[in-house]
Amino acid sequence: MQKIKGAIFDLDGVLVDTAKYHYLAWKELAEKLGFDFTEKDNEKLKGVSREKSLEILLEIGQVKADENQKKIWAEEKNKTYVEYLKKLDQSALLEGTLDYLKALHSKGIKISLGSASKNAPLILSQLKIEKYFDAIVDGNCITKAKPNPEVFLQGAKALNLSAADCAVFEDSLAGIQAAHAGEMLSVAVGTKANLPGANYYIKNLGEAKNLGLFIE
Repeated sequence: MQKIKGAIFDLDGVLVDTAKYHYLAWKELAEKLGFDFTEKDNEKLKGVSREKSLEILLEIGQVKADENQKKIWAEEKNKTYVEYLKKLDQSALLEGTLDYLKALHSKGIKISLGSASKNAPLILSQLKIEKYFDAIVDGNCITKAKPNPEVFLQGAKALNLSAADCAVFEDSLAGIQAAHAGEMLSVAVGTKANLPGANYYIKNLGEAKNLGLFIE
């Protein structure tokens, strides 16, 4: 197993499952605009920025709007989502997340967040895990969406590490592709069928700890 000096984590679907809250917030907006938004539709938004997600939503509902109206709707969705986030606590962490972060931290491996979410600081605070992160790179810091590697390259830079010394933990295909575009190791939280091309596969971070991934 390769040694690493830095671990870069996506947020949704890797550390915590906030996808359901995104879905509920988008669904509320869709209903207001007069159409249904299904869980299957929501799969198209995985790993996608807020602005691009709105574009996809409007395409599904065949709704046209100018840029100013789109901005209003995006903010409205985000306010709904943030209200859901305020109810988050450590029970929302995915299995083994806290133990694996502690294990990496104890081994001196630097940890960064690499997420398109603009609410990442709030989420980490609600989950009470921000102390384990040496850097946070989120949607407020980047201009290019995955599969562009910008978010992960910024994460490595924030840790003062080379890309080659970092591993990326992702649950989306765009994220795995971004990791490889940045010449980093990739750990897929999912299956080879859904996330082809990753270097390692795990069900959750609890399995990563049990396997001793990068900590032995």
